[in-house]
Amino acid sequence: MLKIIITSLWICAVTIAAGYGTALYKTYYDPMVKKEAHMEGLDYQKTDVINVPVLDNGSVHGYIIAQFVFTVDGETLSKLAVPPEAFVIDEAFRLIYSKADPEFAKLEKTELRDLTEEIRHRVNERFGVELIQDLLVQEFTFHVPRDMQSQKDSLKESLKPANTNTNS
Repeated sequence: MLKIIITSLWICAVTIAAGYGTALYKTYYDPMVKKEAHMEGLDYQKTDVINVPVLDNGSVHGYIIAQFVFTVDGETLSKLAVPPEAFVIDEAFRLIYSKADPEFAKLEKTELRDLTEEIRHRVNERFGVELIQDLLVQEFTFHVPRDMQSQKDSLKESLKPANTNTNS
């Protein structure tokens, strides 16, 4: 009877040690779990969608619809009295509005990177710390409503010179 009890305790101890060893291995040494130290502690925040009008000579040519995602240090974020989302939206709107003209619809790929970097820099400057780690584009489109498009077409037709062919 004593042999059965000692064997049972031995099996329990080996099982517990194996479970503990496996848990340690999975936590620290598993090649399938890649830990990226620079992403630890960062919070992922999404802004609301903004609609920026594209104005030229007193008329609206369409709207730029944009939404951004940014990463913020979680510890710093918890200490802030004001959420940074409002500042990201404000700076994005101001920057896009100042640059938006009918030619803005022909945006180059590199200009988006410059746009996000400038927004990130301006927000960090307003807070006085490197708050926004990275700013990503969730959505960025140029939209011309149908009624605006039909108004533009009719305006173009009315501005065309009349056909004054006098061959009689």
